[in-house]
Amino acid sequence: MNPAGFRADQIGIVVHDLDRALARYERALGGGPWRIWTYGPRNVPRLTYRGADAAFEMRVALSSSVPQIELIEAISGPSIYTEWLDRHGEGLHHLGMFEEDVDGGIARMAAQGFDLMQSGRGYGRDGDGGFLYFDTAAELGVILELIEVPARRRTPEAIWPLPESVQARA
Repeated sequence: MNPAGFRADQIGIVVHDLDRALARYERALGGGPWRIWTYGPRNVPRLTYRGADAAFEMRVALSSSVPQIELIEAISGPSIYTEWLDRHGEGLHHLGMFEEDVDGGIARMAAQGFDLMQSGRGYGRDGDGGFLYFDTAAELGVILELIEVPARRRTPEAIWPLPESVQARA
């Protein structure tokens, strides 16, 4: 990873309650509409946590803003989200960078001495897509994430707030 080429594509924030956080962050920062997914073992086939296979689950909301804001609520299982909430409470968790070559990114981060903490691979419709978090908090005060955006993302479970055209029909 070349520091001169660093670009924060995503700002990740962990929260206790996603629904309440959506209202707060939309009011303060905008960014809607937000797309919401639940990720876990049933739709992310390869999950790891601290070097072992894992079964954590989380709800995420992604803003439509640039950079993208990601709100994350831990649902179950040990994860770096629950660790962060226990140690720091709600707030800034990671900076994410979109990366086409996440395997190469793992090697570059390892060469700099940053260990892979947690990952999820295969959440796209075609089995692509990945999120990989690296242990950079001691050095940078924040975790770095490499994100392989899937070519075709699954349909979100919800959109918040509902687009005005949908609200008008409701």
